[in-house]
Amino acid sequence: MKRVYNFNAGPATLPLEVLEEARAELVDYRGSGMSLLEASHRGAAYEAVHEEAATNIRALLGLGDDHAVLFLQGGASLQFAMVPMNLLGRGETADYVHTGSWAKKAIAEARVVATGGRAVNVAADTSAERPARVPAPAELRLTPGAAYVHVTSNETIEGIQWKELPHTDAPLVADVSSDILSRPVDATRFGLLYAGAQKNLGPAGVTVVVIRKDLAERAPDDVPIVLRYATHAEKRSLYNTPPCFAIYMVMLVTRWIAARGGLASVGRVNRDKAARLYAAIDASSFYTGTAAPDSRSGMNVTFRLPSEELEDRFVEEAAASDLIGLRGHRSVGGIRASIYNAFPVEGVDALVGFMREFERTRG
Repeated sequence: MKRVYNFNAGPATLPLEVLEEARAELVDYRGSGMSLLEASHRGAAYEAVHEEAATNIRALLGLGDDHAVLFLQGGASLQFAMVPMNLLGRGETADYVHTGSWAKKAIAEARVVATGGRAVNVAADTSAERPARVPAPAELRLTPGAAYVHVTSNETIEGIQWKELPHTDAPLVADVSSDILSRPVDATRFGLLYAGAQKNLGPAGVTVVVIRKDLAERAPDDVPIVLRYATHAEKRSLYNTPPCFAIYMVMLVTRWIAARGGLASVGRVNRDKAARLYAAIDASSFYTGTAAPDSRSGMNVTFRLPSEELEDRFVEEAAASDLIGLRGHRSVGGIRASIYNAFPVEGVDALVGFMREFERTRG
């Protein structure tokens, strides 16, 4: 069996143990005589999966009964609309922090929703700065009495990450798609967090939303029933047929995280992986990091080479060495190494070795 080192930003690498367990259970799920892909979402087999997946997330994040864990669809992109539809009332203002490409999309969608006396305030904007960075707390111009404050915890394209999320009087809402469960956080500080699963949680197809139950009740009456958080909280994410197999994979991945010591242990490994790559970049005049050192992402390491021609060659030769998915996003170019929870330390060391040899022969 061949396994490459998969640096893709998402869908991304999954733990090999999880893939092997899913393979073993694929055709006959635990003696049921059928695959979980075929099982009713109302049946006992799937019910146990559904409950464990939510329980695992709650335990890893240290959440109590005042937060609901939801399994939705539509990716983070749908959440860009659902958040203001549910949480932004008439006459209210929502604060957004603009740090890059994904924050930009969240702001654009919020502005579509924010009609009839509702408003969107960009509390800080560092999106055009190079090297890329997140704003300091003192730079935030927050609205007194805001409905909520929205941040993107990790910008996968720019390769930046909030090391400490801002403290706000208004409920804190965060797109945590690319760094959920990658480090210890005080999840009780969030009014709402959301994440597409395809980076740290499982395959594409399910979106995890964690919301304070009192906020779930905010939706105006004109929000369609299927787009209300309260609907999915009341129905335990079973209002419509959920993406059962993707949630099963989330269950297995969260088990895998817990078995490795939880977020404290996983966070240490992730810091070490990122530190090895950034050290290789900083030790060289051939490679240039694109993120400010105090904002560097622990999930997506971005850098440039002296020319686009060299970057093309770097990506091509890396792929020939089974280092896959290193081309930067088409909007910014360069190189991007995504090293989420499941990405092995050995793969980082292989990339560092390749970088040194490429510099020696091409620099």
